[in-house]
Amino acid sequence: MTQQHGWSAPVPPQPRKRRKWPWVLLVLVLLLAGGCVALVVGIGQEIGEESGREITVRYEVTGDAKDVTITYSTYSDGGTSQNQVTDIDPPWRKELKTKGFIKGGTLVVTTGVSGGTVHCKVTADGTTRTATASGVVATAVCDGF
Repeated sequence: MTQQHGWSAPVPPQPRKRRKWPWVLLVLVLLLAGGCVALVVGIGQEIGEESGREITVRYEVTGDAKDVTITYSTYSDGGTSQNQVTDIDPPWRKELKTKGFIKGGTLVVTTGVSGGTVHCKVTADGTTRTATASGVVATAVCDGF
């Protein structure tokens, strides 16, 4: 015996579910690209501001040594200038203005053949470096500012 079924309407096909992951991926890529652009613009602004900012560099030499040789260099506007003064009896001071992305320099103080003690001090942009040397032809170096 066979069982018969009544007539029924055909089942409509189920609508395909749209995939969401391509849209999520697109949004993530756009957010990442926007973040990178913002970072590059921010860094560019900081570099521009820093390269135009001027600072004062103060070089100082004290001590009891005679006939001291002082060599100082300064980085400014993409270049380096180096100067030397000889046969100086401390105290000695020099103040320079510098600007550019790379700022700083070096102060080297060397005692003469009569010996003695020298102290160097450099102050630049809120940073101070000091050094001391004693003896005959002894050298104090102040750098890293």
